[in-house]
Amino acid sequence: MSEDPQRAAWQYRLDRLAREEAIACGEEPDDADAAPEPAGPSTQAERSAYVENAIQQAIRRGEFDNLPGAGKPLDGLTGQHDPDWWIRRKIEREQLSGLGPPALTLRVENAQLEAQLDRMHRESEVREAVEDFNRRVIEARRQLLGGPPVVTPTRDAGDEVRAWRERREARRREAAAEREQLEHEQRTSRTRWWKRRD
Repeated sequence: MSEDPQRAAWQYRLDRLAREEAIACGEEPDDADAAPEPAGPSTQAERSAYVENAIQQAIRRGEFDNLPGAGKPLDGLTGQHDPDWWIRRKIEREQLSGLGPPALTLRVENAQLEAQLDRMHRESEVREAVEDFNRRVIEARRQLLGGPPVVTPTRDAGDEVRAWRERREARRREAAAEREQLEHEQRTSRTRWWKRRD
């Protein structure tokens, strides 16, 4: 009666893994002069057995002990099914911009627009940036590609330039006050130093 070749191959692989585990643990393998195994598993059952055996060996070696997050719930699990959870998490984690439907990207850009404008040095740059933003909002409203609706409002360029000037002037006043405070502290410390010397 002949033996099943798949079963023989599976048994051979399990024996080989047992020998490798014995060597890794510092024990003498039972069958030291056996021929090395040919390249990776070939059938699904062999692959499953190989993987399961590798996992069990790792567990015995303690490689799964004290993993970060062990015993804690997985982040981002909610009661709602979101098929795009992985891409949203990647966008948030890596702070990617310009990805996603226009409704979402424009909403994010709208929230960050003032900070972007504050980095500009001329009124003409501010006006151009606001006009470009408005053009893209209107374009996104006109497109009928589906996705979430575009609820981002347009901005008045004149109002944004005025607000930019006010924020800029407030920053200048704040910087001048800080500079004056620093100079006052330096004068006071020099005066104290001279008084101590006398």
